[in-house]
Amino acid sequence: MRKNIKLTALAATATALTLGLTACGSSSDPSSAKADGGKADESKPLVIAASPSPHADVLNFVKDKLAAKEGLKLEVKEFTDYVLPNTATEQGQVDGNYFQHKPYLDDFNKKNNTHVVPVVNVHLEPLGLYSKKVKALSDIKAGQTIAVPNDTTNEGRALQLLAANNLITLKEGVGTSAKLSDITDKKGLEFKELEAATVPRALGDVDAAVINGNYAIEANLAPAKDALALEKAEGNPYANFLAVKDGNQNDPRIQKLAKLLNSDDVKKFIEEKYQGSVVPAFGPPAS
Repeated sequence: MRKNIKLTALAATATALTLGLTACGSSSDPSSAKADGGKADESKPLVIAASPSPHADVLNFVKDKLAAKEGLKLEVKEFTDYVLPNTATEQGQVDGNYFQHKPYLDDFNKKNNTHVVPVVNVHLEPLGLYSKKVKALSDIKAGQTIAVPNDTTNEGRALQLLAANNLITLKEGVGTSAKLSDITDKKGLEFKELEAATVPRALGDVDAAVINGNYAIEANLAPAKDALALEKAEGNPYANFLAVKDGNQNDPRIQKLAKLLNSDDVKKFIEEKYQGSVVPAFGPPAS
């Protein structure tokens, strides 16, 4: 897993992105996954962009244990941000990605005029509230600071988690699009907006922080045990899925990967490895 080359968005330019992906041997050949209805070359490796954990972990399990039986050559490219996987997918530098949920993708496509679409749901990472300074929700008091992700959908999701645990009050009906300006009662709390990937590193500098599940795992946090508050899995709309550029959904290699990602073997892997911190959420994505 850690042998995969990690790409970071820090200070990246478009030229650096292109050169970096080319140097890594990513799939920039349009024949590998044609969006015009042409037949993809099944002999070429399928290159999927993913966050390191749990996404790349799951993909590497499929690559090492399941892909050969289906005649699938799978390559996993690890990205440490939430932007490059979609832009690389849109530009054909990778064949697809696995790192995001539907509200985030919808917002990304709208803002960036991209055409990335979900293929199949795989898992859910409950968002959690963590702290190195307090031991329980009841210890969070007025005057303390909570860090939240600064991207539109994850910030709204974070604020809903805080509201559900009576740390703030939100305007009625704001849903997952909630912003800091939608808080009607901060109960004396202060908020610090940070890029989602950097929130765990700031945990020692604030009183508490809302952290995405994959970044919590990378920071050696166990959401099921360490979170002061955790999203409920039942009825949660934030399943993470395999995604491709629109038009490439029927690439036979994508279809093979989708089948494997929803297999009993992957379900068992997720349940045993993550012990409730990541949970299977198989099936078609929400429309």
